Amino acid sequence: MTNDSCLIQIENVTKTYLMGKVEVNALRGVNLCVAPGEMIAIIGASGSGKSTLMNIMGCLDKPNSGKYIFKGQDVSKFNENKLAEMRSRSFGFVFQDFNLLRRSSALANVELPLIYSGAKQRHKRAMEALERVGLAKRAHHKPTEMSGGEQQRVAIARALINNPSLILADEPTGNLDSKSSNDIVAFFRTLNAEGITIVMVTHEMDIAMQAKRIIRLMDGQIVTDELVGHKQEEAHA
Repeated sequence: MTNDSCLIQIENVTKTYLMGKVEVNALRGVNLCVAPGEMIAIIGASGSGKSTLMNIMGCLDKPNSGKYIFKGQDVSKFNENKLAEMRSRSFGFVFQDFNLLRRSSALANVELPLIYSGAKQRHKRAMEALERVGLAKRAHHKPTEMSGGEQQRVAIARALINNPSLILADEPTGNLDSKSSNDIVAFFRTLNAEGITIVMVTHEMDIAMQAKRIIRLMDGQIVTDELVGHKQEEAHA
């Protein structure tokens, strides 16, 4: 039974990997509801299952059992073509290593999802996305000519290009210095204020505390799920 208040609804999801002859239970009966407009941080030690959970949310992996419902649709039953379409249309992905083409310009990197989807006005839309992240003047620079923070902003521009309802960010500040990390998370909060749902995996508690809700995983299970009170904002209100 679906919950209309959930953008993402995960019901009793399990995921097991075979490592040689050993079974690894990455997720053990996870239940989770993510409402539209939330900004959530998923934390946990290495091997806790947080990246596996994010990969299932992003249709990059499938659970062994349980249901994944997105916008009321049971994604668990989708074929590969339907999953690819959903990844293209509904999700924006941001990764720790940026995943940019090193020999292509920022503009060309941002245009990539539009090329795959056959969209029109690719150049115009890519420039608008770069302007949105403050990098319009760097559009023709290659990733090798940019700082880590700039590269991640290019990756965010690419994630935004198809106007996704959900951004999934896996350790988005993992390769950045503290200032760049704070800038990236501040930008995520701006996007969230505009109505985009944000789910990010992080091992950094100071980054997680800037979300609205923190979910902690341990041994493939959710052990805590807490709302974050942004005391600094309240103090200045």
